[in-house]
Amino acid sequence: MLNFQFHTPTKIFFGKDTHKQVGEIIKQYGFKKILLHYGGGSIKKIGLYDQVVDSLNNSGLEFVELGGVEPNPKLSLVRKGVQICKEEKVDMVLAAGGGSAIDSAKVIAVSALSEHDPWDFVSKKVTPTQALPVGTILTLAASGSEMSSSAVITNEDGELKRGFNSEFNRPLFSIMNPELTYSVNKFQTGCGIVDIMMHTIERYFTKTKNVDLADQLAEGLLRSVIRAGEIAINNPEDYEARATLMWAGSLSHNDLLGAGRDYFMTCHQLEHEISGIYDFVAHGAGLAIVFPAWAKYMYKHNLERFCQYAVRVWNIEMNFDNPEETAMKGIVATENYFKSIGMPVRLSELGISDDRFEEMAVKCTHFGKRTLPDYIELDKKEIIEIFELCK
Repeated sequence: MLNFQFHTPTKIFFGKDTHKQVGEIIKQYGFKKILLHYGGGSIKKIGLYDQVVDSLNNSGLEFVELGGVEPNPKLSLVRKGVQICKEEKVDMVLAAGGGSAIDSAKVIAVSALSEHDPWDFVSKKVTPTQALPVGTILTLAASGSEMSSSAVITNEDGELKRGFNSEFNRPLFSIMNPELTYSVNKFQTGCGIVDIMMHTIERYFTKTKNVDLADQLAEGLLRSVIRAGEIAINNPEDYEARATLMWAGSLSHNDLLGAGRDYFMTCHQLEHEISGIYDFVAHGAGLAIVFPAWAKYMYKHNLERFCQYAVRVWNIEMNFDNPEETAMKGIVATENYFKSIGMPVRLSELGISDDRFEEMAVKCTHFGKRTLPDYIELDKKEIIEIFELCK
């Protein structure tokens, strides 16, 4: 086990009706003026918007609004949010929605106390030194952004989707009521399941030895998510299944499962290039396509770990005479599970051809300035070969 630091300062309010306490929670912290940040209107359809507004008003809090966050949240809206925060002298940002709204809120909060453009932070030209506090009301179990240090923003100029990690991104508090996810449709529920699994799987596939505790935690989470995912897809108002997915989403990405080991986030890096260009691709759907291709490309470079994954997560019997068969069965089991919850597993299912693979690979290498660390280093050639397996 490697040396590590672990710090998760986000306070969680989990359970039924917890979102109705949001005004009281914010008031206890002493904030006065809030930016309420949300997406395309789903929070109004499910009644959450009215409940949040009532709670803020009843607590005597001032607020301004910025809706319109899209999937794969855009830099242009972040810039608008920063301007509002500065003009209105906002002292806290409240995101109501899924990972897109939360990620957008995080970058707004970091940029609102700076004269730098938000893209300077996302592109790592500038390191943040302060940020407005962020609170969240989660409506989609998926990204884990409600407890993580990460945010992902798409710059429409150049179709660049980039992740940005900073401890200033961690929310001050997150309100997590599984009931708010009942209205999430099957496709988006499936996307969320994949995202949770991939945050876990990408920490699991490591070079670090002797990390059995972390492995067991990850395996248990994956098995629970697989079961709960099947239930939630077929019975969207099963509270326990929705609660399992919601809490698993937070645990998958709050750094607990990666503590003490090195790991790669290659699948996320590759997926960002797909949905950065093809904006209609949901992040989880893109990951469902990338993982089987990446795994088939990589499994021989750490056969023991891929076999362990197959045996411990998917209950596949170990073939000691042909371990490659065991490893491949684990990959196929994952792929089949993604199919069973309505996810695409090939780019062709989304109408995406190979005509921009080279462009995606070049962007993924930051225009030749980096290679991706993995079991083997990935440069443009290797990245294109993985994209070819996605077809």
